Order: sequence, then structure tokens, then C-alpha cells
Amino acid sequence: MDDIGPYSNYRLTVRLELANKPGVFARVAALLAEEQANLGAVDIVSATKTSMIRDVTFDAQSEAHGKKVLARLGALSDVTVLSASDRIFLLHLGGKIRVEGKIPLSTRNVLSMVYTPGVGRVAQAIAQDKSKAYAFTSKSNSVAIVTDGSAVLGLGNLGPEAALPVMEGKAMLFKELAGIDAWPLCLNTQDPDAIVRIVQGIAPGFGAINLEDIGAPRCFEIERRLKQSLDVPVMHDDQHGTAVVILAALTNALRVVGKRMGQVRVVVNGLGAAGTACCRMLLAAGVSHLLGCDKEGIILYGEAEQLRACRTDLAACLTPDHPRGTLRDALKGADVLIGLSVGNILSAEDLDAMASDRIVFAMANPDPEVSPELAASHCRVFATGRSDYPNQINNALAFPGIFRGALDVQAAEINEAMKLAAANALAHVIPEGAVSEDYIIPSLFDKTVVPAVAHAVATAARESGVARRRAKGEVKG
Repeated sequence: MDDIGPYSNYRLTVRLELANKPGVFARVAALLAEEQANLGAVDIVSATKTSMIRDVTFDAQSEAHGKKVLARLGALSDVTVLSASDRIFLLHLGGKIRVEGKIPLSTRNVLSMVYTPGVGRVAQAIAQDKSKAYAFTSKSNSVAIVTDGSAVLGLGNLGPEAALPVMEGKAMLFKELAGIDAWPLCLNTQDPDAIVRIVQGIAPGFGAINLEDIGAPRCFEIERRLKQSLDVPVMHDDQHGTAVVILAALTNALRVVGKRMGQVRVVVNGLGAAGTACCRMLLAAGVSHLLGCDKEGIILYGEAEQLRACRTDLAACLTPDHPRGTLRDALKGADVLIGLSVGNILSAEDLDAMASDRIVFAMANPDPEVSPELAASHCRVFATGRSDYPNQINNALAFPGIFRGALDVQAAEINEAMKLAAANALAHVIPEGAVSEDYIIPSLFDKTVVPAVAHAVATAARESGVARRRAKGEVKG
């Protein structure tokens, strides 16, 4: 069994009552070793002459494996399982986010100012000039995270209730990384018309809208209609956040191998929400040779100018009924493979058909398109979407800074220029001399990422004419 490591999703803590005599705990440890359940912390809770209560932490391989281990522990002589807890579920008890006021309600005087009657003056001022909502409410720093639960992580259509803990996690990232107050809105409908109406209805309370975990192709229509009808930024992060980070990582990978964006042959496998956005972003960044593959095979092809003209409506260039070959055909002579599909569809040997100094981003989760252990020796640069390998392509590197920059200048939208600026800024967080095969993208915990991306996005918003105010500290030029 592969080493589960310290970040296992199946770490259990079990409270055991053991007979206080030699050899009893040794049997527990032997059982865990036999089950290949990595033994972690062991703490004595209490002890008497006849019994000892211990908390034993171990990593299981899966939820089913954890239940099997607990059953076997309960069957040991002189051992009683008192309780068992899963750290993931414990962490989620009561939810992960909350609302807190900025001003303590300590006196009647304060209450009269923050609520009635004092708040009435502010309400009247905003009624006369709606733009004052940015100055006198939380609108200027608030993002609505909107989902219908139809494409939750890589788990599928789980529904709005199951999406809520994921959206809470997203809200935590907004707050911790960019200081943005984000609010999960999990909708009990998957009808595009209804979703558009609901978001239009709640939009006045937010400075931006983040669409999340909405399945393709509905996500394209929903985003398009909301961008046309709202005067605040709307971004489907699964599409554009992913595309920004991919472009940043590719920019640095090409620096490593000494190739140029306009010269390389790129294959994108998987043309869902992220894949199509990635293609559009690559074409906007100057990629001239691009093949797109889906389960049917090669369904996106054409001359450079033809493809570039299609980037705003890539669907017009897709030919699912007339594939031009298989994924393996597409790989012949390719410099770059970007996988946004499903796991284990390629062997490491399949990559040998590519050009030398090949770059492979295998981002299917949890299992990449090709085994990282085997593929690394067949590539010059290899990246995944996972945190347990070098070069993690994580859209959390993009969306906090993009929304921070957009909010700072009260942008009317998040346009192509802003996304390209975000990708360029993210790539150049890593100094020229520090870029290497195993370091093409900065860490999520690099504190310089969000400010760099936000500044670039705000500047691009101003230069492209969608900014409605200057960023804090920005000097009038």
C-alpha cells in the first residue's frame, strides 16, 4: 500500500478501553500493522489498576477500510471500542464560517446608530444615489458564491445541501487569502432561467458574483446571461480561475524548456467547462497550434487564425461528430499536454510520442490522466491538481486575487485583459532564476500571490475601461 502520509482524508481517532496488563496494546498495534493502517498518536486518557483508556489515531485507506479496522479492534479480547471520530467530520461540526459584526453593540446609543433610527439616514442617502452602497455597506467587499450543486468537485451532481460545505470552504479561502467576505448561496434549482433570475435578484447586495460547481454546458449560458444583465463582475471560477493558473504554470514551464508560446504544439484533453476556458485563454495568450480532445477524439482543430477567431465562441469550432483521430494521435509531436478529463487514460509510454522536453499537466482528480510516479521520468515538466506532488495547479491561486483586484476598483466585469494580466502576474511571482522543473507555480501559502494578482487585475481593469474607481493607494496619472 502507498504511504498515506500525514494528510490522509481517512484519519480516525478511536477511544479504547484496554485491560491493564502486558501485551494488550501490542495486539492493537499488531492488528493496525496487519491492516496497513498507519499508527499515529497514542494518548493515555486515564488508567486504573484493571484498565487503561487510550486514544489511538490511525490512517485508513478508505471509509470502508476504517469501518473494517474498527470492527476488528472491537473483536479483540480485553479491548473495548468506546467511541470513534473522523477528524474531517469533527472539523465540519457546526459549519466552518460565521458572521460577526465590526462594531460591538455595547450601548443603546450604538444600537440607535447601527440600526433604527440612525440607519434610516444612510438608507435614504443610498436611495438617492445607489453607488453609495459601495461606501456605506459591505457590498464593496462581498462576493456571492452561487452553486446549484450539479458539479461538486469531481463528485458529480450531489445537490445544493451537499455543496454547502464545499462553498463554505471556498468562503474561507476568500477571507483568509484576500480579506473578502464571501457568502455561500446553494440554490435548490438547476434550471438556467431560474438561476439567472435568482442571481439577478440578489445581486444588489454583492460587489461580485462567483459561480461555482455548476455543470457544463449550462454554466456557459448562465455566466453569459448574467454578465450581460448585471453591472458587477461575474466569473465562473471552475472555468476561468483554472485557465488562469494553467496559463501561468505553462508560461513558467516554457521558460524552463526554452520554448515559446507561439511555437509549441498544445493538446488539451477534456473540453468541459475548464477545458474550453483553458483553450480560449491559451489562444488569447498566443498559442498558435492547438488540438482539443474529448472522449470522441480530436474534435477541436484548425488553422491558428481560425481558432483564434473562435475563442469567444469555442463551441462553433468543436466537431464531436467528426473526430480527426484519437488522443494518442494528437500526442504525436506535441510539446504540451493539458489533461482536464479523467484518470488513468494514458500510460507513461504514450507520452514518448510527444516532442522532446515535453510538458504534461495531468489534472484529473483524484487520479491524474497518467500515473505521476511513472510519468515523471518521461517528461521534462510534470504537474497535477494534487497537493502531494510538486507543481500543484490550484485555482485558489487565481480567484482570490482576481476578485480582490476587481472589487478594489469596482470593476463592472472581469474581462479577458484582466485574466491575462492575472496569469502573467502569477507566473512572475516566481523570480526568473528560481523557476525549475519542480517549481513552475507558487505555493497557495505564498503571501505575495494575492497582492501581485490583485494589482495586475486592477491595473488591467483601469486600462480596459471597466474600472469605476481607483484602487486604494493608486496615484492619479
